[in-house]
Amino acid sequence: MKHKLIYILLTLASVITYGQVNLSLDADKSDYAGKDIVNLTIVLELNGSELVQQTGFQLPDLSKFNIIGSGSVTNTVIDPATNTLITQKVSRIALEPKKKGKIKIGSVLVTVNNKIYKTEPFDVNIRDIVDKRALASNTSNDVYLNMEIEDREVYQDQPTIAVLKVYSRNMDNLRKVKNIRLPQQENINIHAVNFNKSEIDPSGNGNMASQVLAVFMVFPNEAGYVEVPGVSASVSTYSNKNKIVSNKVKLNVRKLPEGAPECFKNAVGNFNVSVYNTSKEKPEAKKPLNVIVKVSGEGNLPDMELPKIMASPDYEVFAPKITSKVSPGSTGMKGEVSASYVIVPNKSGAISIKTEQFAFFNPENKEYVDLGQATLSVNAFSHDQILESRTAVEKVNEYTNNLLETVDTPVLKTTSFKVKEKSKFHWNILLTNIAILLGLFVVYLLFKTWQKKRTLVRETISQKPLGSVAETEKEIRQSLKTDINDYFGYLENLKDNGDYEKFFATLEEMDQEVRNQYSQGSVMAFKTFLEKNNGSLIAEEYGKLQQKIQMEKYSPVKSADGIDELLKIIVNLYSQISK
Repeated sequence: MKHKLIYILLTLASVITYGQVNLSLDADKSDYAGKDIVNLTIVLELNGSELVQQTGFQLPDLSKFNIIGSGSVTNTVIDPATNTLITQKVSRIALEPKKKGKIKIGSVLVTVNNKIYKTEPFDVNIRDIVDKRALASNTSNDVYLNMEIEDREVYQDQPTIAVLKVYSRNMDNLRKVKNIRLPQQENINIHAVNFNKSEIDPSGNGNMASQVLAVFMVFPNEAGYVEVPGVSASVSTYSNKNKIVSNKVKLNVRKLPEGAPECFKNAVGNFNVSVYNTSKEKPEAKKPLNVIVKVSGEGNLPDMELPKIMASPDYEVFAPKITSKVSPGSTGMKGEVSASYVIVPNKSGAISIKTEQFAFFNPENKEYVDLGQATLSVNAFSHDQILESRTAVEKVNEYTNNLLETVDTPVLKTTSFKVKEKSKFHWNILLTNIAILLGLFVVYLLFKTWQKKRTLVRETISQKPLGSVAETEKEIRQSLKTDINDYFGYLENLKDNGDYEKFFATLEEMDQEVRNQYSQGSVMAFKTFLEKNNGSLIAEEYGKLQQKIQMEKYSPVKSADGIDELLKIIVNLYSQISK
């Protein structure tokens, strides 16, 4: 009889707990100072697999607060004693009070299995409110920025994703938010993912419309509690412009595990290291080589310390030029970062170029990976060995190429006829070179004949009547105007053939022609002229371009990517100047 009674009680307890719904809304305290943040916690607990939440949390009227942050988490467990599925959803909302005194916080509503549940309302007391406006006064006090970071516990130098949202009761105000400025701080590195505005969500927190403005990655570079400063933006109206600032977010940055290799610095992610020689010519002693050290992968690529080339008595190392090609990935910035070194071998023979040892921490596996040293073996030749290794055909080709390069005109691209070195003798190449030389000579004779005929025709034409001073000046400018597109094509051809010395000579000639077009002798005088007639922005870009040209011109080894980037800037700027 006693065992039957216990069985009946357990059955009744399971029936009572089956299908139970608990909904609660609590504040962390009931009395707040003016600077305190009101933290609300909403807890929904569903005991039973048959219970289905049909609506989200319907918040009460929170117009007397500024919503500065929110987040939620859902946990699901099975009670081993009763074999019951328990689902718990917890949401937290951070509020900044606008007014002082007693403020009533209403009920939260939720629908479960076609039945509406609600919490009990309660009051909170706000003392000595401080009016801190993070909104524009001309937008009905109705524009708020909120920075959301879900993963707030990361390793040092491991990224976390931050999302910037704007809230407003008036959808039209969302279009007025511009000039987003990401925060800058010494203990964090921030890289933008995108600034693409999302579709407007009309039913955000507190019955306000919301829109995603930006997504960016935060890389904390020190352990401990790190505070991410607020993101600022401006709200532009017809009358004025007001600044708004988002909330701050604290991150719990974990220190990297013990046992790091001695060569580990700050690389966090998953990487590979390679070293290679980009020079096309045979390595020669006392002549520079272009050696690239490339780190590729995904992680804190833009901010990490790259492995350097170690010093050696066999060669001389110069400071590198860093270039990066990175884009946002799933676990950090992915792509590659390259360091372009100029190496000058001090002797002929076998030379081993080594980098520093490199190690990184993989947060996915929570372990350090030591890649060791990367090595490049180079066999440097002496100058006499280089000359002896050339064949007769290579010497003829070199002489032909030098002759073709003496034709100085941007119209005829003679450098495209340059002959590459071949390991075998080809009679057709030699005959082609001879035919080209004969053809050039015939073209030269025809050109001189045509020039003489044109001079005779000009002398027989009667002179036009003189016009006004303005018309005469206009005609002179038109006659002096340089066909800039011919130079662009010629520079492109020189760049493709690697003739950088001719490239910079032609570039100086083009710049002189453009300055003569506007009767400006010096670079400084032309810069002043551009500032008066084209604006300070064009003049400043012209000055920066001249500096970049000088840097690339006198670099010991020219980089193809650097020259290509320089040519793009030249075409863009001179097209605007010579209109």
